[in-house]
Amino acid sequence: MNDQRLRLDLADLAEEVTVVDLRDRTLRTSRRLGIQRTVATSAAALVLIAAAAGTAFAIRPDQSPAPLPADSPSVTATPTAPPSPTSSPSTPSSPPSGGSSANTPTVTIGRLFYGPAEVTGATSANLRSWHPGDNPVRLLALPALALKGNVSVSSDGHRVAWVDSGDTGNNLFVANVDGSDRRQVRSGVDPYCVTPVWSPDGRQLLFRETTSNASGEPGRYGMLEVRSTGSTVRWWKSAPEACHALWSADGQTIAMNTNAGVTLYGTDGTTKRVVPGFSLDGWRSNDITSLSPDGSRIALLRTKPTEDAGDVARDLWVNVVLDTRTGKEIRLPLGGRELRQVYFPTDGSMVVRVRDGSGHAVLLVSADGRKISETAEPASLADMQILAVAG
Repeated sequence: MNDQRLRLDLADLAEEVTVVDLRDRTLRTSRRLGIQRTVATSAAALVLIAAAAGTAFAIRPDQSPAPLPADSPSVTATPTAPPSPTSSPSTPSSPPSGGSSANTPTVTIGRLFYGPAEVTGATSANLRSWHPGDNPVRLLALPALALKGNVSVSSDGHRVAWVDSGDTGNNLFVANVDGSDRRQVRSGVDPYCVTPVWSPDGRQLLFRETTSNASGEPGRYGMLEVRSTGSTVRWWKSAPEACHALWSADGQTIAMNTNAGVTLYGTDGTTKRVVPGFSLDGWRSNDITSLSPDGSRIALLRTKPTEDAGDVARDLWVNVVLDTRTGKEIRLPLGGRELRQVYFPTDGSMVVRVRDGSGHAVLLVSADGRKISETAEPASLADMQILAVAG
């Protein structure tokens, strides 16, 4: 066997190993969430399942229900405090803030949408929204697993999409955020890995069919025309081994997790570039949260192989913002506080959520890294996570 043939054989083997690893994590998520859904109404069974294998979403039946926030007229969910992601040891200290002081009005932040940070025994929970300066608003009720794992809010904040992985199959629904105009638009949609995501103009949903056979081969990727009468689909010719799609506001770039890192794609599924700095034995990321309007920066959770990165189920915690061309970390004015989440509005600024005492604060940070404003988050949202920022 000559050297060239050996190199080719090793390359083929590496590709096979990568594919198997990602598929295995996808199947583990599906099995774990399926088990959780089956036993959600039994506290005793939840304890046994959590002790035996854990789930993609943390279940904490041993804790007493949290008190309802003031704006909650009825019981829908009792989310518990989210696990704190391990901050990167290489995270640079934040530069002094050049913006305004805490509690400056932040009307330019827009509308923030929230869901439970964890799933407990409740079968449903409410989507919530908050505009800094106003009180949180309770919106439509959704299946708890969908609200934690796959719900997507359109960029204008008017529409929501989710996959209900109940007994009738993995069905894709869309509705207005107040619950009106609810309709099922497709069945057999992946609820765990490539969760549906709105295009910037709110006309399409990128989705993937559920795995098509027992071997775990991924289904097709498609762009579903939600506003068309027949809900037509434009299918990708390729099927990347990737999860958790994010769409840039300019409509040109889609980011997804690959086996160990992040890859940027065009809207037809062709590869644009790989974000540098990730490897199987170095930095990894299973969870990406937000992509800047031009695709040049991405907010994600970055871990080492020795750290618990979870499985393929979607998570929205963030501990770093990276330049997608260089892989370098973007400095943020956190004031020494723990970074929790980051979202990019359409103007290129950043809505940054940080741990602040027993709760959180929300910062508006300019594209060049200056803190513009800061507002304390209502205590009733402390045990929730931001799902989207609109407006």
